[in-house]
Amino acid sequence: MKFVDEATVKAEAGNGGSGHVSFRREKYIPFGGPNGGDGGDGGSVYLQGREALNTLIDMRFNRLLRADPGKRGQSANCTGRGGEDLIVPVPLGTIVYDDGTDELIGDVTEEGQKLLVASGGFHGLGNARYKSSTNRAPRQFSPGSEGEQRALRLELKVLADVGTLGLPNAGKSSLIRSISSAQPKVANYPFTTLHPSLGVVRADELRSFVIADIPGIIEGAAEGAGLGNLFLRHLARNNLLLHVVDVEPYESDIDPVSAAKAAILEIEKWGGGLAEKPRWLVLNKIDLLPDDEIDSYCQMIVDELKWEGPVFNVSAITKTGTQKLVHAIMDYLDEQKALELEEKEEPKDID
Repeated sequence: MKFVDEATVKAEAGNGGSGHVSFRREKYIPFGGPNGGDGGDGGSVYLQGREALNTLIDMRFNRLLRADPGKRGQSANCTGRGGEDLIVPVPLGTIVYDDGTDELIGDVTEEGQKLLVASGGFHGLGNARYKSSTNRAPRQFSPGSEGEQRALRLELKVLADVGTLGLPNAGKSSLIRSISSAQPKVANYPFTTLHPSLGVVRADELRSFVIADIPGIIEGAAEGAGLGNLFLRHLARNNLLLHVVDVEPYESDIDPVSAAKAAILEIEKWGGGLAEKPRWLVLNKIDLLPDDEIDSYCQMIVDELKWEGPVFNVSAITKTGTQKLVHAIMDYLDEQKALELEEKEEPKDID
């Protein structure tokens, strides 16, 4: 299935039903009075989060989201039937904007969460509502109000604990295949990853996390070159970024240090807080180096980058060092969750 992470649709809520004009007419009751009922409220349009979905492709084929209108009121003070709400499933991580004003409407991040994107019209009033001491036989009624109409822009940012970044062919997909249940495409040429993929990594029987693989970043990605600009936003939700660097780059004229610096420059130019996120250096494909040169060569890369964060030397193909990386990630995520829980439970000072 083609991955779609952006779509524009039109949401039309239902109009409110019109009020009704009628009078009570029964035998032996000559002055029954007005009994026209109110109309029904129009249906609203909601987006609802679904874990089973991972793409917005359905929105490409269903660009009009229209809820039912309310029905007209009836005699005998019968209220018209309300319009049925339209509930549209979307993947978790969907951000909704008003396409006309760029207003942020909301963010769908939890299973079953409902986000109102277009409100239904209010019902009209029947003539029974207008009865008074001076107006005993009113013929007034009000039509229902129109339902809200909005042009929406939907953007998907995949929800993952950990994200990978790096140049094409750095071995990001191979690493994810090695440590998780995901099966992204792997081949001996660049740009084998054309859309984000998610994998569940199990550190042990009771602990696991989700890792995301995005297409490789090339020079100029922040300005739209290649595929990186389309998918960099998926890294915005990650708690930790793994900067994967090929110690023996596919392109012979690119050295590992230059490749790492190029990726760092692109995320800094893209903004969105990516450069400030916790980032670990993963030096991949060490199986291509002589055993006695691995430590010194990797240390040379670290020194030239002036890297101050954690560094891991791994081989995704042989799985050398991958379990050490997995457990370090799991421990880090557990520590972060514990800190967040402490902050929530910490009592606030009351003046």
